[in-house]
Amino acid sequence: MVPEGDGVDEVDEVDRIVAAWRRERPDLDVAPLQVLSRISRLARHLDLARRRAFAERGLEAWEFDVLSALRRAGEPYQLTPTALVRQTLVTSGTMTNRISRLVERGLVARSSSPTDARSVQVRLTGTGRDVVDAAMAELVAGERQILASLDPGEQARLAGLLKTLLEPFDEA
Repeated sequence: MVPEGDGVDEVDEVDRIVAAWRRERPDLDVAPLQVLSRISRLARHLDLARRRAFAERGLEAWEFDVLSALRRAGEPYQLTPTALVRQTLVTSGTMTNRISRLVERGLVARSSSPTDARSVQVRLTGTGRDVVDAAMAELVAGERQILASLDPGEQARLAGLLKTLLEPFDEA
């Protein structure tokens, strides 16, 4: 028995899982698995694609997170460690360690704030900018391949639906 209403003729692994649960637990409405199990599986593929894109540039995911936060900040590509903590959702101790490791690799530089000697600024170096730019280009190319089976209109609709689905979590 193939789940109904998914709009696709081919049976995939999620269809098989849902059918098995419907057979074994007909008392449960397992319809959410049709969407969320696919999202979970897609997230795993996306994670692998991202790891490959970062590895091509010798980066770990956390390094990309910090470097991309600095790159998105715009000229002069610098933020305080506190701002980096907010953007990357790690503890201040973890961020201190990450900054130190990126300084050792020459991807970021640490300096005192010109307006407050107690405040530190973390700035993306030229090498860091080159690395994060190349990783970002690789990442977007890989993500474009993941979405290739959807036309632009389908991609826009999916983005809107996922945005709606995520709204309660983003407000928390």
